[in-house]
Amino acid sequence: MELKETVIGSETIFRGKIVTLRVDRVQMSDGSESKREIVEHKGAVCIVPVRDDGMVLMTRQFRLAAGKPLLEVPAGTLEEGEAPEMCATRELEEETGYKAGSLRALFMAYVSPGYDTKQIRGYLATGLTPGKTHTDADENVEVVPIPLADVERMVLSGEIEDSKTISALLMALRLLSPPT
Repeated sequence: MELKETVIGSETIFRGKIVTLRVDRVQMSDGSESKREIVEHKGAVCIVPVRDDGMVLMTRQFRLAAGKPLLEVPAGTLEEGEAPEMCATRELEEETGYKAGSLRALFMAYVSPGYDTKQIRGYLATGLTPGKTHTDADENVEVVPIPLADVERMVLSGEIEDSKTISALLMALRLLSPPT
């Protein structure tokens, strides 16, 4: 059986600054119809910035959806027509004040493909040079340096709860840790 759904109707319910919500009517492979609620998102990036001294520059900020501050890697939404690498460079400097000498792609993943179009691309940033932060007016971000050696423990203990951060950190660890 072919696994495919064809959109036969669509209605936009909400259009915001970051997301759009639409309800699609689809015809399924067997000919039956169903509805799908879809959150449209431009896409995003996250960056694992590792200083030469082995410190990972994380951010802590209050996340209303989680109801508490979360420890995360720097991240941000793509601007219209912006290349992911340029977004990563921009977000790294905005949130941490650092510029990367080297930016290496780690992964691309769908955040929640059951209802969301958002794709996130992860990057490893090394060869960092300090500069000045300039966060957006609606952001309150604290930079928190974490030893690279502590990252896996923090993920496994649940201290780090954000999925993009977990994915990016574990991918970066795999690249940065010598084989045992």
